[in-house]
Amino acid sequence: MTTALEIRGLKKVFEAARQPERNIVALEGVDLSVQAREIVCIVGPSGCGKSTLLDLIAGFTQPTLGSLDVYGKHVGGPSPDRGVVFQAPVLFPWLSVKGNVMLGPKSAGVDLTALAEKTGHVLQSVGLGDFGDHYPYQLSGGMRQRAQIARVLVASPSIMLMDEPFGALDAQTRMSMHELLLSVWSEYKPTIIFITHDVEEAIFLADRVVVMEARPGRIGKIHNVPFERPRTYDIMSDARFIALRKDIIEMLRQEGH
Repeated sequence: MTTALEIRGLKKVFEAARQPERNIVALEGVDLSVQAREIVCIVGPSGCGKSTLLDLIAGFTQPTLGSLDVYGKHVGGPSPDRGVVFQAPVLFPWLSVKGNVMLGPKSAGVDLTALAEKTGHVLQSVGLGDFGDHYPYQLSGGMRQRAQIARVLVASPSIMLMDEPFGALDAQTRMSMHELLLSVWSEYKPTIIFITHDVEEAIFLADRVVVMEARPGRIGKIHNVPFERPRTYDIMSDARFIALRKDIIEMLRQEGH
């Protein structure tokens, strides 16, 4: 298999100006390999550095020590090849859904005819085919997240980075978004790195669940998820699902003390 993401010896220190005793070691000794087309969910106690790790992969910030490569190339900054879906939808209110989705590639000089055709297809894929001319204020929370996913997908990223994208949604909407994400993955096959506090969400979506330890953030354990795709919510009553959830929750509980 092709390695999409390779992290070795990653450390991130947030330095306090002229007060080194107040430096915060957010991550230390992080090693992780992610294969192409894999879905990896990362869970851990609050403040363990999950979002910091995602920012490093996105190129929004640089590590203090260690290496981070995407498809064998050093990550030196942001790139459309690594699309980020944030917890709160990042959409411009004065642009339509279609305008928001097209904005990045359009600014990069992509052929507009091809871009419009691709945008229409992506909007259909995320269930917004009839909402391209609507504005963000006209959409529900789940629909705004669908638009944000479409905005990322239209750039054809090799890696999608998702920072608790469904955390603010109600339970029913979250379930539909899980199914949407797996449908999108089945069609486009991106590698997905997904941050969440929800253990059941992590197990349902992931090929592997990475459990991080409390700060300084390290990888405590990586669990393989023993379910093939496609998946349905029936797996939540499977004894293997229940046992895995128990193991992860117990580790998180210990880290929270």
